[in-house]
Amino acid sequence: MLQSCEAQDKQTKKTTSTFEIQKTEQEWKKILSPEAFYVLRQQGTERAFTGKYYKTKDKGVYHCAGCDNPLFSSEHKYDSGTGWPSFWQPIQPQSIGKRIDYSHGMVRNEVYCAKCGGHLGHVFDDGPKPTGLRYCINSVSLVLKKVQ
Repeated sequence: MLQSCEAQDKQTKKTTSTFEIQKTEQEWKKILSPEAFYVLRQQGTERAFTGKYYKTKDKGVYHCAGCDNPLFSSEHKYDSGTGWPSFWQPIQPQSIGKRIDYSHGMVRNEVYCAKCGGHLGHVFDDGPKPTGLRYCINSVSLVLKKVQ
């Protein structure tokens, strides 16, 4: 069962406006592709089955495309059939934050990078064991650092 977003924010001691990495919109635009800016900074979503990581089985660690924060391990990745990379847990609980997302006429749990506040995707409670969670993440918000 999902933990409330407000409780998660208290645990990580992050608020929605206080992050270790602070940049202006113009600074983010200079370092991110237009697609990454749209997803990470404007809470956009890439179309299903179009991202570069939804099918990859390469081993490594997925980092935030905005700030290089390690977020997810390939060991926790699985094929959810949704068209986005899916993970059953983050690499460390404090690597991400959660908040309630009321956009598009839905109530969902948004997942963001705890270091820079970049939007990553959403978390749902229909994932596999052992957590029962599905972190549904936009490929464009990630960079995979492969290991052999």
